[in-house]
Amino acid sequence: MTALVEERKLFKKLRAELEMKSRGKWALIHKNDLVGTFDTFDDAATHAVARFGRGPFLIRQIGAADVTLPASLAFATMHDA
Repeated sequence: MTALVEERKLFKKLRAELEMKSRGKWALIHKNDLVGTFDTFDDAATHAVARFGRGPFLIRQIGAADVTLPASLAFATMHDA
């Protein structure tokens, strides 16, 4: 199964609500749980690493456009960890 499937589904489900309440902030999602929103990526990442170690976890900026990586880069990133 692809990494972070649950996290991406939850972000998509919560997207509209998050955009109304927290646009521009960073959402941290682990498994099927919105852990919280943070003012900066660094704040979200620091909290995530302290709580979950190396992950996996998803950090997304609320209101930002989706970014699609080329398959070769996504594959290399997933398998180089």
